[in-house]
Amino acid sequence: MTPIGAKREGTPGAESLWLDVTRRCQLNCGHCYNSSGPDGDHGTMTRNDWFSVLGQAAEIGVSNVTLIGGEPTLYPHAIEVAERALALDMKVEVYSNLVHVSERWWAVLQREGMSIATSYYSNKPARRNQVTRRPSHARTRDNIAKAISLDIPIRAGVVGNRKRQIWTAKRDLRMMGVEEIGADRIREFGRGGGGQEPDASNLCGMCGDRRASIGPNGEVSPCVFSTWMGVGNVQDASLASILSGPALAWAVASIEGARRGKEKTKACRPDCVPQNPCDPRCEPNAACRPGTPPSECKPRN
Repeated sequence: MTPIGAKREGTPGAESLWLDVTRRCQLNCGHCYNSSGPDGDHGTMTRNDWFSVLGQAAEIGVSNVTLIGGEPTLYPHAIEVAERALALDMKVEVYSNLVHVSERWWAVLQREGMSIATSYYSNKPARRNQVTRRPSHARTRDNIAKAISLDIPIRAGVVGNRKRQIWTAKRDLRMMGVEEIGADRIREFGRGGGGQEPDASNLCGMCGDRRASIGPNGEVSPCVFSTWMGVGNVQDASLASILSGPALAWAVASIEGARRGKEKTKACRPDCVPQNPCDPRCEPNAACRPGTPPSECKPRN
């Protein structure tokens, strides 16, 4: 019998998974890549479905999971999912808007192996509130400060298309004490796409490379931004069979081909996640997630 957390021989390798547990969110950001909002739902994945996915993930060597959405803390079983992942020796990141964090969540987030990620749009309350379409700036800022005071590892990704906006937001985060700060432009998916068809050339090009995303209805995709490229469903097939299947291989090849067609060189690729080959500070096996450390890669600047 294979011990929990041990990788079986012959299984497909994977290092990180996004568990996209809900489409519900208190905010209604105009650029949201998966169109989450107050009217979103939690999908068809049950608590036991997520437990099953985590057990399968442990068997193929997954070491990092990110709970994301929507707002993952709104999913009723999110804490149980996080605790199950910790029990399987996985590191768990919660990608939250930090509008509201319950005392129970604060207790869980202080456990070894837990961390927080959040998006930050501006140092100006009116600007952030305009982006999120809710009065969210003060609450998010206060909870960033609380996370730092509790010594909870936290990183922030500044999202925007204006250089000065990004620069001032980064400065504000640094003054609060956030050390891991990345930046990314608005990706043209979901509401951010303004109704246009998804274009794989807008992806970072590393989707599906030792990582994948699982949505609230069980659909697997190369990453959270490429949900239209479904490659299988964990409610119908094993995670291992999906990750080693031809659909994912085709999707990865399609994304890479689209990136090659858009960029003249592969040596320096813009990256919507922390793993940027242009930045030697990014470890090759770092979990793939929105927002990266600063980079000299010109397409990102």
